[in-house]
Amino acid sequence: MNPRPELEQYTTPADVAADMLWIALSNGDIQGKIVADLGCGNGLLGIGAALLGASSVSCYDVDLKMVELCQDNAKSAGAIVNAECSDVSCINGEFDTVVQNPPFGAQRPGADRPFLITAMKLADTVYSLHMAETVPFVTKYCSDFYSQVEYIKNYKFKIPFMFEFHKKPAEFVYVALLKIVPKR
Repeated sequence: MNPRPELEQYTTPADVAADMLWIALSNGDIQGKIVADLGCGNGLLGIGAALLGASSVSCYDVDLKMVELCQDNAKSAGAIVNAECSDVSCINGEFDTVVQNPPFGAQRPGADRPFLITAMKLADTVYSLHMAETVPFVTKYCSDFYSQVEYIKNYKFKIPFMFEFHKKPAEFVYVALLKIVPKR
């Protein structure tokens, strides 16, 4: 698989994904729920939600190769997900929960904003990963859309050497898991 740097296609570390899904499950936001994974990449979050008992899971990515990888991974895991190629701003529907690891905006500032807007439009509850240093901005941004943001916790997120502009074998950044609840 050839990840695209402009899409910031970094795999969510398995331990972060597992903890994120466990928290959502513990809050009653996975089992029996209609779940969407926006910017699904390899499908880790959506497939995990399906395996944890979501009633249905839809995975979306703008990169067709990632959608195909998500479908292959779901099949290998024995999970049923609907994976579609779509720009995040074109997604419609009604979901109970969105799980997402949107682009952090390192390559394109503001790249996470369309994910936030769409997630708040589609779902009752959103679990989203963001650079820890941007939590105050994300909180304010979401409140402008009448959504409440709850800081859950930080993770040390490993970004491996993947692109020619990387200088180190790996970089570690702190990301925050946020629970966003749009006011309806």
